[in-house]
Amino acid sequence: MYEHKDPARGQQSRGVAGGTTAHTRTRRNSGPDSTFVSTMGAVLHWLRDVAAAILFFVLLLLLWVSIFLYGSFYYSYMPTVSFSTPVHFYYTSDCDSSESPVCSFPTANISFLKNERDQVMAYGQPYRVSLELEMPESPVNENLGMFMVKMSCYTKGGRTVSSVGRSTMLHYRSSLLQSLSTLLFSPFFLTGMAEQKQLIDVELFSDYKMNAFQPAIGAVIEILSKRVQIYSSQLRIHAYFTGIRYVLYNFPLTSAVLGVATNFSFLSVIVLFSYLQFIWGGIWREEARKRMEKENSQTDLGAPEVIGSVTEASDFQGNDTVAGPSEAIDAPDVPEVKEEESPDWKEPEQEDNTTFHLWLLQQNMTSRFRC
Repeated sequence: MYEHKDPARGQQSRGVAGGTTAHTRTRRNSGPDSTFVSTMGAVLHWLRDVAAAILFFVLLLLLWVSIFLYGSFYYSYMPTVSFSTPVHFYYTSDCDSSESPVCSFPTANISFLKNERDQVMAYGQPYRVSLELEMPESPVNENLGMFMVKMSCYTKGGRTVSSVGRSTMLHYRSSLLQSLSTLLFSPFFLTGMAEQKQLIDVELFSDYKMNAFQPAIGAVIEILSKRVQIYSSQLRIHAYFTGIRYVLYNFPLTSAVLGVATNFSFLSVIVLFSYLQFIWGGIWREEARKRMEKENSQTDLGAPEVIGSVTEASDFQGNDTVAGPSEAIDAPDVPEVKEEESPDWKEPEQEDNTTFHLWLLQQNMTSRFRC
């Protein structure tokens, strides 16, 4: 029977030592490969981080450019929404009049230029122009009744391009209503927190449009009454928007988001196509260059070869005899080879030309041997 025997200790130690040595040798052999793999992994990881950083920077730049473009468009396309300026009336009082201390109608000159150079109103944009009068509820104004307000717009040369006149008056309040109002608001009247006055809004133009050929730079406002009493007045110009301007003015946040997103998408497409053109353009140019070189080489191979003269053929044979004119060889008729227009038949045509040249040279040599 087979008996199992344990190996000697020396053999076991040698086996263990041999296995350890082989394992160490294997680890030593695999050391450079693992170092190269780890180095390449680190390089690829660094390149991935650099590509991510470049992509983030490009996206951030596109977002900033999109916001800048939308802001520039909004600033240039949207005109002034509202404009308000105080109206200071002037009049003369150097006349002899017992009825009124004012000798002329109150008149004011208003400028439509902002910062003395920019137009307040845009060309073709409809505006509502109104005059706000702050008038006291005095007996003089109550007895005045209706009075006229006139406005005349003029150009840089002083020419009047538009003129309008509107009538207005104080709102009627009965004596009982005035007494109750005075009694109810007496604490505010006594402390100066309220006054007995009315704000009269006079609409001068409901749909005024600036003429591009004759733009108005100012207006003259005149109140056709010498007895009117006014605390202060304001000229208000408000724009009425339609179409895209209406959306931009009434929905500013939604318009901003849509505008920036549209600009960002458009710029992203442009950058993407530019990148593809930069990457694939070199490959396309290289392929085109190789194609042109191939076509040029095929053209050079297709050119007819020059056949040597009869004298050169006789020298090749070692014969000093020169062939006379009577020994000219009449070559048989050879069908003409027509060039095919299609580029696919270039190689067969070249082969036919080469065969023809070889056949002609063979006939020449044969005739020389016969002679």
